[in-house]
Amino acid sequence: MCEYCFQEFTLLADKIEHTESHKSEAKPFKCVQEGCGRSFKDRVGLRSHVRIHSAVKRFGCRYCPKRFHTLGNQMAHERTHSGEKPFICPKCGKGFAEVGNLKNHIRFHTGERPYACNQCGKSYRTHYSRTVHMRSHTNERPYLCGDCGKGFYSSGKLTIHRRTHTGERPYECTNCHMR
Repeated sequence: MCEYCFQEFTLLADKIEHTESHKSEAKPFKCVQEGCGRSFKDRVGLRSHVRIHSAVKRFGCRYCPKRFHTLGNQMAHERTHSGEKPFICPKCGKGFAEVGNLKNHIRFHTGERPYACNQCGKSYRTHYSRTVHMRSHTNERPYLCGDCGKGFYSSGKLTIHRRTHTGERPYECTNCHMR
């Protein structure tokens, strides 16, 4: 069996030839969960990832009933309760609860936009921003309003739309204090 993608072989020579083909890949370790498609540079990353496909969430938040597949996700979540922001930007001193958010923030200072659209070439600081942008090409709208069925590119756009149904007006005018 291939250690990278778990394909099975009857002949050892076929397995060896197949395994060699993975060695030139940047992320040769593949998740075999149907529909997932994620790849990892090492076995440790894959092993950590496969937990998300399990129904068992072993790590519970100390402050609320939420549970998580990994200790790291639990700890990051608990910081939303405590307000702790241990990851500090060396350029401006802003703190972040998660190291990934700090990395994305640093790109604001450097101007780096490593996530390019393969259809129009526009670049983004975050993978998520590119994913949302890609939906403008495909017209995919996965976030559906439960009241009217209208679809949106992002969860944030759906949240704003939901206010048309609830009448919520969360922002106050700085001049007249009307909402």
